Amino acid sequence: MPRWLWITLAVATLALFWVAGRSPGGVAVPVQGATLGCPPMASPSGLAEPLQVPVEDAPVLALEGHTLRPLAGFAIQARVLGREDYRFDRNAGLSPTDLALGWQRMADPAIYKQLDISQGGRWYRYRWGTDGPPLPLQEIIRSSANMHLVPANDAVARAIDRVREDQTVRLKGWLVEIHGDDGWQWRSSLTREDSGDGACELIYVCEFESW
Repeated sequence: MPRWLWITLAVATLALFWVAGRSPGGVAVPVQGATLGCPPMASPSGLAEPLQVPVEDAPVLALEGHTLRPLAGFAIQARVLGREDYRFDRNAGLSPTDLALGWQRMADPAIYKQLDISQGGRWYRYRWGTDGPPLPLQEIIRSSANMHLVPANDAVARAIDRVREDQTVRLKGWLVEIHGDDGWQWRSSLTREDSGDGACELIYVCEFESW
């Protein structure tokens, strides 16, 4: 086969993978008719900081090869500090997108633009220059986080796919833990005070908007 044809096929294959990763095909589809609606809590509109409420009789959701258990109701209005899409890791079929979000003073571009913000490997990282951080480190930790988003349906998946850095988002859903039939597990943080491994929120998102 001519070399140019090999190159063409390779490019086409990569393009198909890219489209698959960008499409809302990663929706965590319930099986056996199970549903999990939004938690009965206030709208995220105008929230100054994330709202978290205890779970009361929330159903466990059976997904294809996984079980999803709500840990708390969750709502937030925040600024998008960064986004990272995942296609090939173990988690991508459930959560194809991570958003790094900031609230309170970390929602102010004059503040967070002083940080070098990056994402990768399901982590959110920030660095500062010789002048030091624009806020006390504990304030940065308390008012920003990396959030793994599990879209509840195609409409939510499409809305997440449209969001871009520096936009404002509102979302509502559940902080969850997910267990795979193969023994794999993934659990959300339940506090905004932590950092490092295990500090990210894992959110089953049932409402989402951005502007």
